[in-house]
Amino acid sequence: MLFLGMPKNQLREPGPQPTRVRRSWMRSAWLLGPALVAGVAYLDPGNVASNMTAGARYGYLLVWVVVAGNVMAWLIQYLSAKLGIVTGRSLPEVLGTRIRNRWARRAYWLQAELVAMATDIAEVLGGAVALNLLFGIPVLLGGAITGAVSIVLLAIQTRRGPRHFEFVIIGLMAVIVIGFVAGLFVAPPDPAGVIGGMLPRFADSGSVLLAASILGATVMPHAIYAHSALTRDRFGSGDGDSSGSRLPSIRMLLTVTRWDVTIAMIIAGSVNLAILLLAAANLPGVEGTDSLEGAHAAISAGLGPIIGTLFAVGLLASGLASTSVGAYAGAEIMHGLLTVRVPVLARRLVTLIPALIILGVGFDPTLALVLSQVVLSFGIPFALIPLVTLTAQRRTLGEHANRRLTTVLGIVFAALLITLNGVLLWLVATGA
Repeated sequence: MLFLGMPKNQLREPGPQPTRVRRSWMRSAWLLGPALVAGVAYLDPGNVASNMTAGARYGYLLVWVVVAGNVMAWLIQYLSAKLGIVTGRSLPEVLGTRIRNRWARRAYWLQAELVAMATDIAEVLGGAVALNLLFGIPVLLGGAITGAVSIVLLAIQTRRGPRHFEFVIIGLMAVIVIGFVAGLFVAPPDPAGVIGGMLPRFADSGSVLLAASILGATVMPHAIYAHSALTRDRFGSGDGDSSGSRLPSIRMLLTVTRWDVTIAMIIAGSVNLAILLLAAANLPGVEGTDSLEGAHAAISAGLGPIIGTLFAVGLLASGLASTSVGAYAGAEIMHGLLTVRVPVLARRLVTLIPALIILGVGFDPTLALVLSQVVLSFGIPFALIPLVTLTAQRRTLGEHANRRLTTVLGIVFAALLITLNGVLLWLVATGA
């Protein structure tokens, strides 16, 4: 009765509002994707090798490295995506215009190219090992097959556009998650050990080497280059897509991107942690677990052939998805810094050669994977320092430039990574 005196327009139910909310939510969900594709780089075979080796050798000791690396990765990937959204250009493209000296630009390209090649090696090797585990295919032939499938995936990106490429990569990511997480439900880790592993510390020079490898596999330089290009390809300048339809404002895109990066990093971080915990709970003291083949055999023997097969399938999906993203990043690095447009498919064929050589000469694939991640770790500062610098500049991002706290965190993360790499160099040089 209290409402009888109110005007009719105040009694009317807000009918259209839920519909508008649903439409807004659906449109925001449709904008997700670039971070999930870039996040596949955090689930490549190098991650598997590094985290598996760390868990098998040191138990829960390096849990804190995985967690810290994932926190750093969130900020770094968001800054990369923001650069691509606001400027409509990738990080290599921006650097290509800012580095005026031709030789300095070429030197920067060379180190970035070496990082991209190390990525390609890790991913092809992982796919080759997975095919060998699943079907007994010789690793050299398996590497060639992995490269061939990656060419098909890249053709989807080239001919069908970024959205179709995203769907395929996200589907492979789902396979990766199932393959690497399933074992934890059969043999869960020790909670006390997990908590103890959150205390930052090292045991010896070997644990420092693996920590650098984990960070190189987690905060991956080529993922930094790729994410800015992925958002550029997906959103352009923020004014419209390739079909001519209007896109949301830059501020809206940045809000959705924060969710996109959060989802991607939660998935990637959880899977990386699951790999380390699986090894820490089941592989310490087991002979031969310092290789992917040995770890697969131990997992199959201890947890059953189904879990072992799922692990191998996850490794295969990891190699196929990440090698496609790596080739995409490599092509963008060359185009942005040298203004040389090499077709992604042609570049994929060329970068297969080092991986196939390693497989052909019989070099230990797991050791090659771990060492490739160390190479990636040394490439981090060359990608991260320019990224933090550019995103902090108002002349580059205008009103969307980093806040002071964001810039400070970026500087701290860069300093930590550079310091760890310096310690690693000293340990290697002194033979400690």
